[in-house]
Amino acid sequence: ETLQRIVSTLVNKNDEIHNFIDMLNHTISNVQVNSSNAISELDEEFDGLYSVLHEMKGSMANTIQQEEARKIQALQRLFLAFLHVTAIDTCMEILTTFSLFSLTCIKAARQIKDSVTVASAFRLSLKPKVSDSMTHMMVDFALEKRMLQAVKFLPVPKAPEIDVAACLVADNCITISWRMPEEDSRIDHFVLEYRKTNFDGLPRLKGEQHWELVDYIKATQYTLSGLKFDTKYMNLRVQACNKAVAGEYSDPVTLETKAFVFSLDSTSSHLNLKVEDTYVEWDPTGGKGQEKIKGKENKNSNTASPKRSTNSPRASARGGRDRFAGESYTVLGDTAVESGQHYWEVRAQKDCKSYSVGVIYRNPGKFDQLGKTNSSWCIHINNWLQTTFSAKHNNKAKTLDIPVPDRIGVYCDFDGGQLSFYNANSKALLHTFRTKFTQPLLPGFMIWCGGLTVSTGLQVPSAVKTLQKSENGLGGSTSSLNNVA
Repeated sequence: ETLQRIVSTLVNKNDEIHNFIDMLNHTISNVQVNSSNAISELDEEFDGLYSVLHEMKGSMANTIQQEEARKIQALQRLFLAFLHVTAIDTCMEILTTFSLFSLTCIKAARQIKDSVTVASAFRLSLKPKVSDSMTHMMVDFALEKRMLQAVKFLPVPKAPEIDVAACLVADNCITISWRMPEEDSRIDHFVLEYRKTNFDGLPRLKGEQHWELVDYIKATQYTLSGLKFDTKYMNLRVQACNKAVAGEYSDPVTLETKAFVFSLDSTSSHLNLKVEDTYVEWDPTGGKGQEKIKGKENKNSNTASPKRSTNSPRASARGGRDRFAGESYTVLGDTAVESGQHYWEVRAQKDCKSYSVGVIYRNPGKFDQLGKTNSSWCIHINNWLQTTFSAKHNNKAKTLDIPVPDRIGVYCDFDGGQLSFYNANSKALLHTFRTKFTQPLLPGFMIWCGGLTVSTGLQVPSAVKTLQKSENGLGGSTSSLNNVA
């Protein structure tokens, strides 16, 4: 035995070493890929900077050219105005007139004087309206040059630290909290990655699911909700990101996600039921003609049926019993409750005429019906003609004078000897059985006309845990059903 333990330890250590080697190879490959990506991104950033500078140069040169055109156009307009003005011609005409008439008429002289003083040549400004200076278009890039020379790699944010003590796993939600090792005002957001696993401890490379990502988290806390806990653990890690770069991931943490997971055992179901994983549906044509053929095969052959083979894992789990028959339109879960507190939910189709939800000891009789034996407990809903709602055990029924919810939650405390049913939406208590369970329990479901969907991988809701502490009323009123057990 000691040698076997040593060998087992060596095998485990060998697996760990191979795992670590795989992780190192994976890390080396990532370094090469990430380095190549960083160079490509650097090229893109500088190309972008070149493009901006080229654009700015073109824009500023265009502005200078526009200013040049504006000034030249203004000067040309002024030049043309002096070319086409009739002031010079008018002056020459006036001087000619003056020479002709100065000796003959004082009155004409006065007219000449008036004409000269009001001539347009006297009103024209001889100063250009625009300057030939372009000094206002000069630039000084000394500051920008110093800024460009100061360009360095953007500091990579440090890896966040997950606060395991502040993390919470409840109601099929995971709340994870983290903090930065030092304050960093340049952090823009965080990225959370998580994946399901059945391995405790550090994440592995082989046989693991891909990481699922939640991006752009602004706070240092996040809640993953609506999860199905169909594995034992969840790996989580966080990284901080600024505007341009993401930092290293935090050390991953592994949180336990304990919940009751089962499927419907199609090999146990009545032939009139069609079963698929967590869904069962009434099939009135199911099994017709099969029972006779099966009977003939049993008579003509001494070989055991494959469905009855004790080597089958399913057959071993249910003790190798036959399918339900007769009016026991029942299917069981494939996983037994042997200890602890567990919870699952059931939703019935609206057209479902009759169904029962409960638990039953393993290896029931093929004709046993839920609630009609001392080894099964259930609540029963009958929508045929009129709706009736009752709790059943040992062929005794207690009418429940409350509305039937569209979703029923089942809470089983094996060690505490308690089976409770809840409105899964409001978490209002419907009924409680109290007894001492002496054998492992299997979830049981009976249906006639319609279908049922079972939700598993659920934790016991916090509201149910709270109600369990104060529950006395309905549980005590069921003593007439419980004491028989």
